Amino acid sequence: MAQDMIDSAPILSAGLVRKSVIGAIILASLTVGVSFAGKWYGKRIAVGEYSASTAPLEIVIGPDRLKLPENAIRFPDQRFSGKQEQVNLALQWPEMKGYEPASAQRFFDISNAGSLIFLQLSQSIMTRDMSGRVSPIYSRLFDGPAEQGPAGLALHRFRQGSGYGDEVLLTDPNGGAEPYAVRCVLPATPAQSTGADCQRDLIAGSDLSVQYRFSAGLLKDWKALDAAVRTYATAHLAN
Repeated sequence: MAQDMIDSAPILSAGLVRKSVIGAIILASLTVGVSFAGKWYGKRIAVGEYSASTAPLEIVIGPDRLKLPENAIRFPDQRFSGKQEQVNLALQWPEMKGYEPASAQRFFDISNAGSLIFLQLSQSIMTRDMSGRVSPIYSRLFDGPAEQGPAGLALHRFRQGSGYGDEVLLTDPNGGAEPYAVRCVLPATPAQSTGADCQRDLIAGSDLSVQYRFSAGLLKDWKALDAAVRTYATAHLAN
């Protein structure tokens, strides 16, 4: 991911460049691979402590204010109103709802990877989302022409040494100047899928980065999934 830091320097958010810790933040955010994230989320699911309360919490992330139901927030230490660096959510798919006792099994059964999606809300460190980074960053690291990928998407492999390991980038071949893009570690079989095979990020509100992770089994629903995440983020903004 070191290449990301070099190529993405011109598009860093000006507001965060002034912070002395921006280098560490960028390095940490860009060096966490999808494969590692999948294993980490799988472990956290198994030992999760969920809340069934739907009480709204007013959370401030950078210049953005959000009202989020308590049961949507993944980790207990993030369930409070006030300023936070980031908030992690676990939502049922396709309902886009938080934890409920009636559906508790979906939150603790890691074999049913497609039943949940995971969102991470934080202040943007870049001025472009993943789609906007395809041309200036990712395209420079592709290894050969695009291949046919799942769900009608184009599959781009990364060169060895690019820092992306076994990840691939999937894009919408019919997209516009900034096509849909998602990074994935595609499992060899459906049984090997995790709840975080794929990750994508978009920008909402004033300066809110919405990163979401999901099972590769949900790629068939990529359009509906992306629309649902955008709608959820927008609906819970209280700016």
